[in-house]
This record gives sequence, structure tokens and C-alpha cells, in this order.
Amino acid sequence: MTLARRLSALMLSAASLLGLSACSDSNWNDPHPESPDNEIILYSSFSERPKHLDPARAYSSDESIFIDQIYEPPLQYHYLKRPYQLIPLTLTEMPQVQLLDEQNQPLADDAEAPAYSLYTLKIQPGIRYQPHPAFARNQNGEFTYQFADASQSAAFTSLKDFTETGSQELIADDYIYQINRLADPKRLAPLRGLLSQYIVGMTDTSKAITEARKQLKENGADDNAWLDLRQFNMEGVKKIDDHTFTIKLKGKYPQFNYWLAFHFFAPIPWAVDRFYHLPGLPDKNITLDWHPVGTSAFMMTENNPNSEIILSKNPNYRGELYPSEGESGGSQPGDREKGLLDDAGKTMPFIDKAIFRLEKEAIPVWTKFLQGYYDRSGISSDSFDQAVKVGGEGITLSEEMIEKGITLNKSVQPSTYYLGFNMLDPVIGGYSEKQRKLRQAIAIAYNQEEFISIFLNGRGETAMSPVPPGIFGYQSGKDGINDYVFDWQQDANDPTSGKAVRKPLEVAKRMLAEAGYPDGRDAKTGKPLVLNLDTISGSGTQARMEWIKKQFKKLNLQLNIRGTDYNRFKDKMENGNAQIYFWGWLADYPDPENFLFLLYGKNAQIDSKSGVNSANYKSAEYDRLFKKMQLMENSPERAEIIDQMLDILHRDTPWATGFHGHSYALNNSWVKNTKPHGISKTTFKYRRLDTELRREKQQQWNQPVLWPLGLVLLITLIIAVPGYQAYKRRQTRVIDHDGDHKHDKATSERSGTSSTTQAEENN
Repeated sequence: MTLARRLSALMLSAASLLGLSACSDSNWNDPHPESPDNEIILYSSFSERPKHLDPARAYSSDESIFIDQIYEPPLQYHYLKRPYQLIPLTLTEMPQVQLLDEQNQPLADDAEAPAYSLYTLKIQPGIRYQPHPAFARNQNGEFTYQFADASQSAAFTSLKDFTETGSQELIADDYIYQINRLADPKRLAPLRGLLSQYIVGMTDTSKAITEARKQLKENGADDNAWLDLRQFNMEGVKKIDDHTFTIKLKGKYPQFNYWLAFHFFAPIPWAVDRFYHLPGLPDKNITLDWHPVGTSAFMMTENNPNSEIILSKNPNYRGELYPSEGESGGSQPGDREKGLLDDAGKTMPFIDKAIFRLEKEAIPVWTKFLQGYYDRSGISSDSFDQAVKVGGEGITLSEEMIEKGITLNKSVQPSTYYLGFNMLDPVIGGYSEKQRKLRQAIAIAYNQEEFISIFLNGRGETAMSPVPPGIFGYQSGKDGINDYVFDWQQDANDPTSGKAVRKPLEVAKRMLAEAGYPDGRDAKTGKPLVLNLDTISGSGTQARMEWIKKQFKKLNLQLNIRGTDYNRFKDKMENGNAQIYFWGWLADYPDPENFLFLLYGKNAQIDSKSGVNSANYKSAEYDRLFKKMQLMENSPERAEIIDQMLDILHRDTPWATGFHGHSYALNNSWVKNTKPHGISKTTFKYRRLDTELRREKQQQWNQPVLWPLGLVLLITLIIAVPGYQAYKRRQTRVIDHDGDHKHDKATSERSGTSSTTQAEENN
């Protein structure tokens, strides 16, 4: 290609880019493929694939964020009201509870020690499942997909290969079938142990299912063979009619309603269970644990954990009305003033899809959020200073975020994260006065407030007990402090206020000496006291680990960090071989029992691998009070018992310290109806997006910077034009020289031709 052509091509390309930038409706850097104009899509991200999508098995937050948009247990939490309030989801009304005696005769509602509690649940008629091949039937009512062996299903490599789909109505049998699945030991349901203590006949059903599976295997069936759980009739679960069933519990368990709002109790029709056990399908990951089936507002239409997960609107969804009541703010703006009731009474959901992109790092997510390509974002440590500022009013939005119209959701999570002691350890554990003082000394020296400030950017508050804010039994102020670790400092100017102040380090050193370790050395041997922090490798930065060591160094204690992989760490915890460790708990439901049971003796992890008492703490008095408090309704008497339990924990110090996390989430200006809930993950049906505003902001924030291209083009022209002119002059001289040479040669050739012709004529 000549230089002239190259210059022309460069100028044409530049002009084309400029024209494309000016005329295109889509942004040049948009990471999302174009979608139909009328489709409302919420864009979000995930960093790790959800391990389980089966509602009997899934328990973690990164699983719930997906399946809780798909499955519908009988109850749900009111989206806006606080304190948390349960309301019907698929039921026509809240469960009716009848207390019974040993002969199943009704008792008064206030009976203190009933033999049983009978829950009656009435389902709304007309609720239908999403389209799914499990429901596909032919004209004779037979299932469309039936395979005798794996060879017949060989052509079906993914769920999308099943082109025929169907649906059916939600009935009582579906909830009953799921309860049987919870009883099935093969499902590894984390709730089975707890529920077996209450649901009448669940333990017997588990044994019967285990025996039936054993028989299947003896008859030559493989591990994936389907066991129809309809054949097992759990004593405490009865079908009344297609839309009514009952659950019978032992004694009284007021927290049971909370579990009825959990996806563990989501309905699973037997037809779905049958389909996913067709020969050959489990081997291809065509399972319920990979492809959920539900009745809620969304269904999973794409599950590619290496790229994206897509939730699409369920075409069979009945529609649900957005709440018409919310939380009043008192002296602060309430839900109505915040615009959270603007959609009151409107039919949900408001979006057509939710697309989750795989993002392993926080920085790309933050960048795309600022570009408008993700609708919401958390705040990582890397982006904290850009997103918010810390001042007299606490943590507020930065000027940059305010200019963009971004809003901030702040909430205190119903969670507790703590530094725990293994009470079985001969050094750090035990219940003698000296052993208590060793733990109390460490609790004083470990500056949790500094940790929150440095490593959490102030997003948390020091825990005085396992019970977090927002849960009955939590106390703030002077009445709530742990007075073994803190003193109350009265405000000199305002006698009605003050703050908790950590006891001086000198107090901790004195207690350490009284524990038998003056200046961090064993009083008998003179050897330094070396303690071990067991943790998961990579779970904390080097700076964090060094900071933790520094806290122990204040008392001249040596801390050894023992990092292992997760499985090894889990084994240590289950076998009681850890010494000091970090752990945490996020509320299953808003009741103090769900936090105080973390230190109940019978939940000790050493006694049960699924036990939640990781400290292996056992106190006869604490356990007695726990049993008394456990099933009580919230009342002054219950609060008094909780106070007594906390006094015992403060004295024994099975946890050195802890904190309750604060949640901060950012919303772009086009995202509506966002209110942190803390417990429920069923939030996407409430979201509303102004897609026109989003498109406008995306174009505004992603204008290509063209002046560098223009500058490069100008410089290229400045350099190229003189060269081009010189090139043209040289070409002209060459042409002139070649023209003279060709003229002489042509004359000579013509003369030679003439002489030859003449000679020929002469001859």
C-alpha cells in the first residue's frame, strides 16, 4: 500500500470512529450485550458459584441470594416494617396454632407446657409453578420424558435440550414432600437435626428412608436411583385437602414460624424429584441442586458459574402487590418520605430479568458501577475513601457520589463475629478463677474498636454480648456494657449520656499476673506463654495478622498463627483441637435464642459435628436459663433471664471480643425500592429501575475521550504532509527522467525499423 493510501485509510478510520461515537445509541465500553428496548434488566455480580441450589441443602448467603427469588416457603418477612414481621406468602393467613395435651385434646392458648402444638396451613389456590420439563405431559397425561436407562437420555446434555415444558398448581402434597426430603439423610439438610427434635415422627421417617435406600442398593440400584418419598407418611405431617395441611410439633416452639419463612420449607413436587433422578441426568449436573424449580417471581434460565447466572421473570407468577405500609421514621424520614411507598399497591415484580456476571475482583465491579453498568455496589476497602467520608455525622456519601445521584443504604446486620476460646484447651480454656482471668486479660488488651476502625473502615460496633442490635435482649448504653472489660465514662456536660471505655492495660496486666502469668511468663517455670490462633490460610492479610499479634504482645504474650486450608481448619474445630479462633453468625431469624444457642452446652461442636457452640462452652446455670428462656414469648421476664445469661458469659469469657457488622450499599439513582433487610434475601421482586435514566447516565458517564485521537491525527499529518510533499517531488523527477530515456529509446527503435524495411525492399 502506498503512503498516500495509508494516510487516506488512517483519516477514514478516524472519521468513522468519530462518526460512530456520535451516532451510536450504545456505549463503546458497555460490557452487556444489547437487549430489547422494552426489557427491564437489573445487573449485578457474583464472585463464587453457589455450591447448592437445592432448598433442602442450601444455607449460605451466596446461595440464598439466588434461590430465595425462586422458591416460596409458606411465610415471608414484610419488606419494609421493623421490627421484623412475618406475613403469609403462599398461605391465605398466618398458620393457626392449637396447643394439645397428651391425648391430643385442645388446651388454652396460654397453656405453659403443652404436649403438642398443631400448626394448620392453608394455601392460596391458583399458584402455579414455572414452566419446566418435569411437568411436561402428553395427551394421555403421561410424562413426556421417561427414560428406562442412561442410553435413552444420552441426547440430552443440558436442561435446555428438553424443549417440552409444562406447569402445575401448588398443592399441599408439595410442601409435605419437601418435609420428607428434609428428613432424608441423603439430602444432608442442615436443619434435620433441629427439626427432628420438634416435628413428630421425623426421626422415624429418617430411619425408614435410610432402610429403603439400603434396600434399593441391595436390589442393584445405583446411587442416583429415585426413591419416591410419597410412600413415607410422617406421623406429624398430615394432608387435609389439596390446599390444607398440618404440622404437629412436640411441646411448644414459637420460633417455628420463622423457619416457615426459610427456603428449607419451600415446596418440591414429587414430579420434579422424579425428573431430576431420570437415568443419566444427575451425571450431567441436571439436578435440583443445579436447576431450581419454584413458584416465585423469577426462575433461573441460565446457570453458567464461569460466566453468568440469569434470573428471568416467571411467566406463570400470580403477581403480588407492593406493600402499602412501612416504617415510620419518628424524628427521621420514614419509608414514605424516602419514596419507599411510591409503588404501594402495584403488581410486582417490576423487572424482567436479573443478570449476575462473574467478577472475581472488587475493583472491576466498582469501576463498572461508577460507569453505570452495575446498578448497585458494596463498598470495599479499596473504594471506601472514594465512596464515603467520615465526619461528625458518621459515614456519609462523598461529594463525587452525591454529584452522581448515588444513594447510600446503611444498616446494622443482625450478626455477630467473634474471637473465641476453645474451653476444652488446658491453657486458654477451663472454668477456674485463674483461667477466667487469663481470658479476661486478653479481652481487655484486644482493642476491638481499633480493629473496626482500621480493617472495617468503622463499619461495625463492638459487641458486648452475642445478641446484636435489632434483636430482643440487646441493650445499649451503660446497662448493656460488659463490665469485666469496660468502664462507663459519664459525659461531664450531659449526665444522661456517656460511653463505654476499655479498661486500662494495667488492669489487664494485673489480671494476667493473678492468672499465673506475670509479664506473660509462667510463674512456676518462667517460660513465656505461647498461644495459638487457628485460622484459614488466606483469610486475613499480613497486616491484619501482625496487628492481632500486637494485641497479645501488649501483655508480652506470644501468638503463633496456625493457618491451614478450610478442611483442616474444620477438622480442628470439630475435634476440639483449635485454641483461639475467629468465627461468626448471621441470624436465621430475629430471636435472641438464635444467638444465645451459640453457647448452649448441648450444641458443643465436640459433641456434634453440626453443633454451633464452637467454643465448646458448658455452664449448667447458663444452660438452665437458656432452656427457660428458649421458648418464651418476648416479655420483661424473658429480658431479665437474658440479662442473667449475659452476666454469666461476661464472667466466664468464652469469647474474647466481637463485633456486629454494619452494612453499606450504594444505589445508582435509577434504582428504587431498596431497603436493607438483614435476614430475608427475597428482595428482587420489590426492585424498580428507571431504565431511561440509566441509559442517559451511562451515555453521560461513558463519552469516549476523542481529543487524544484528534491530537494523534494532527501530529501524524504534521509529520506526514512534508514527507508526502517530498515524496511527490521525487516521484515527479523520476517520471521526467524516465520520460526522456523512453523518448530516445523509441526514436532509435523507429529508426532501426525504417532501415530494416528499406533493406528488405532493396532485396
